[in-house]
Amino acid sequence: MPESVDAVEMQAALLRLRRTSGLPVAFGGLLSDTRHARIAELNGAQTTALRGLVISAGSGLGGKSIALSRPCAVTDYHSSRHISHEYDLAVAAEGLRSVVAVPVVVRRKVRGVLYGALREPLGLGDRTFDAAVAAARDVEQALVVRDEVQQLLAVTREEVTDPRAVPGAWEDVREAHRELRALAPKVVDPALREELLAVCGRLATAAGARPPRARDVQLAPREVDVLACVAAGATNAVAADRLGLRPETVKGYLRAAMRKLGAHTRLEAVVAARRAGLLP
Repeated sequence: MPESVDAVEMQAALLRLRRTSGLPVAFGGLLSDTRHARIAELNGAQTTALRGLVISAGSGLGGKSIALSRPCAVTDYHSSRHISHEYDLAVAAEGLRSVVAVPVVVRRKVRGVLYGALREPLGLGDRTFDAAVAAARDVEQALVVRDEVQQLLAVTREEVTDPRAVPGAWEDVREAHRELRALAPKVVDPALREELLAVCGRLATAAGARPPRARDVQLAPREVDVLACVAAGATNAVAADRLGLRPETVKGYLRAAMRKLGAHTRLEAVVAARRAGLLP
């Protein structure tokens, strides 16, 4: 079974945290509700004492970070007077002493917490704090993308039989297609990305255009992405900003797509792509 998007993103963030900070241990998890986070991912741990630990807001170092919505750290976890000590047994089993906790915050809402730790009671410098914050930001951005994808998928999962029959629906379909195509390269979880691209394919043929066949013109994914932006009226510069590309790169993809479609203008390329079932 494919790993969940949460696990994939958290694992990548913890690995980055260890590599950039030099900390031997990193762990974390997302909130199951507004006040509780479950430690689901470990990196560098020598035991399983921390796995599955449920952290309550306000309790321990991570709970303090969740409650205050800001990074918190202690030089010696066991002797610190600035945190409560509900989780001392698990922390001691892993041999952790100096620990930093950083909340994962999306749209002002705490969604998780990341930890980095040493097995020695040493002060953590700015480099360590910066690395921990950067890792949390990675998870935050991934969650933003995931949320946007799921919102769009929720709207487009209902079968679109004839968008032209509903005023404004056709443009909504095209805009959803463009947004989903732009988000696809940012999605790490393969199962979610596959579902996203499948929905894009369904939207592209929503009005009855035939699906592209193997012998039809074949465009690279980024060529379709660029054409979807162009179809929405975007300039090369705007398309580059939406797709995270350089304007020159967008121009190259557009030129290649036009050549494959036998088009001489941007508009001809969009029309040809729609006829081929590549765009809605």
